[in-house]
Order: sequence, then structure tokens, then C-alpha cells
Amino acid sequence: MKDPFHLTRFIEAQSRVYRQALNELAAGEKRSHWMWFVFPQIEGLGSSPTARHFAISGLAEAQAYLEHPLLGGRLLECTTTVNGLDDALTARSIFSSPDDLKFRSSMTLFSRATIEAGGDAAPFETALKRYFSGKPDQRTLDLLKPVTVRPARLHASTGGR
Repeated sequence: MKDPFHLTRFIEAQSRVYRQALNELAAGEKRSHWMWFVFPQIEGLGSSPTARHFAISGLAEAQAYLEHPLLGGRLLECTTTVNGLDDALTARSIFSSPDDLKFRSSMTLFSRATIEAGGDAAPFETALKRYFSGKPDQRTLDLLKPVTVRPARLHASTGGR
């Protein structure tokens, strides 16, 4: 199977802790370090080497992640688990800070990727509605916007014309 986005980096990282991560989510309290590769974010948000290593480059990579037989299923399983927790829990109480913000950006990314691909974004939209009043992460949306190509600045010698 071709892997143009090197999705194996997620599989390798999850192989060591996925069951533990799922158990922590089911208990409503994230206690260990797996956020980057279970709920990945768009490139440009995290600055640590780990965050950069597991950053998703854009919608195409997010869609490939969702379509991957293992990774897509795990993302849905984890998202559904969080969505099924007691209504009294908040994203902050489940993930602590700043991982609650990472969860929001991940849900925003995968919601948009699913919608762009014509799929059902309900699990991700449910998480955004339930934990963030339906408001997606604006920084993620900004990073997903297509880059507008602007004409190169003219040389100063031309007087800007």
C-alpha cells in the first residue's frame, strides 16, 4: 500500500498506547501522552518537535487518515467514546489544558476533511457542538484556507509600478 503521507508514523506511535488511550477516554480522563497521534492537528499549530512530526499537512492528508482502514476507525472510535461520556464532563475536564484545544482543532480538521470528501461528519460535528458550543477552531480553519497567490512585489527601481 502506498503511503505518500507517511501515515505509518501514526500506526507506529499508536501501537504502543492505543488501548491505554481508549481506556483513559472511556474513563473520562486523559492521563498519559498520546494526544498528537490519536487526535492529530493541522500543521502550523504546534511548535514542539512531536507536534510537528505528527502534524497533518492539509485536507488531503486528513482524508487519507480518515480513509486508512486502521487510523480512520480508531479516530472514529475515540471520538465516539468522547461523545458518549457523561454530559457533566467538559473538554477541559477530560483532556486538561492545552489538550482540550488540541481536541477542538482535531475535530475541526476532520470535520472539514470529511465534509470536503462528501462524507458524514456527524461524530466530529457532535464533538464540536457538545464541547465547544458548535464553534470550530478558527486557527485550524484559517490554516485550511487556500493560499491566495499574489503578484510578486515590483522592484523598488520601477517605482512600484
